[in-house]
Amino acid sequence: MTTTQTTQATKPASTMFGRGTGMRVTQSRVVVSEWTKFRSVRSTVYTLLAAVVFMVGLGALFSAITAGQPGGLEPGQSAVSTSLSGTIFAQLAIGVLGVLLISGEYSTGMIRSSLTVVPRRLPMLWGKLAVFTGVVFLTMLIASLAAFFVGQLLFSGQHLDASLSDPGVLRSVVGSALYLTVAGVTALALGALLRNTAAAITTFVAVFFVIPPLTLLLPASLTDQFVQYLPSNAGTGIMGAGFGVAHPLAPWTGFAVLCGYAVVLIGFAAWRLRRADA
Repeated sequence: MTTTQTTQATKPASTMFGRGTGMRVTQSRVVVSEWTKFRSVRSTVYTLLAAVVFMVGLGALFSAITAGQPGGLEPGQSAVSTSLSGTIFAQLAIGVLGVLLISGEYSTGMIRSSLTVVPRRLPMLWGKLAVFTGVVFLTMLIASLAAFFVGQLLFSGQHLDASLSDPGVLRSVVGSALYLTVAGVTALALGALLRNTAAAITTFVAVFFVIPPLTLLLPASLTDQFVQYLPSNAGTGIMGAGFGVAHPLAPWTGFAVLCGYAVVLIGFAAWRLRRADA
């Protein structure tokens, strides 16, 4: 009896969860496992809820303030961009969520259990990306639509409201959800690469919140050459937000640049996951 228990205890996870047991590790099962972990942790639900509150609540607040001003919309400002202004604040919550989704496992040591069950390692990363991308995009798309309709309701009293059928409006609304999703994926990749919650969040905040405003202090002759390629400046173009960039990229070109940053970081994170121990 003791010999049998010892033999079973020393079997590798790949054997214990192999074909013989009917519990073979597949990508779909890993995704289900990651979904279970995602929804069972309170912090992820609260952080996602905070992003929705920022998106809808702040968008409504800024829309109400702008609609109540005697002059209405300022030059370069639109009813659409104002109603979606909560996106910039929501990306902080989404970024934190992306980092915590994987760095939390490193801080608690649970990553060892995850990698024991999924010895090939990369399916775990793909599972987290699939769950995160699906949940964040759907949630923020609903929040973006809600922020848009609430904002237009507030602007309708001044006859400044826009419609989804207007040129570029639907792209801006859906683009807001796309931007937040890819920004969050970038944060998740940083968490997987750095494996430290504080370091990953600090890096994300620096890249998306600190560096872009600091470039405004530099001579325009210098910043005009690169500022439009910064992740936030490039990605927000899909929402129709230029943020003072003199030569912004085309909306989908800028979004492609943001996706490129995310893909590169995911590649480095996958490389480290395969090469370095947890």
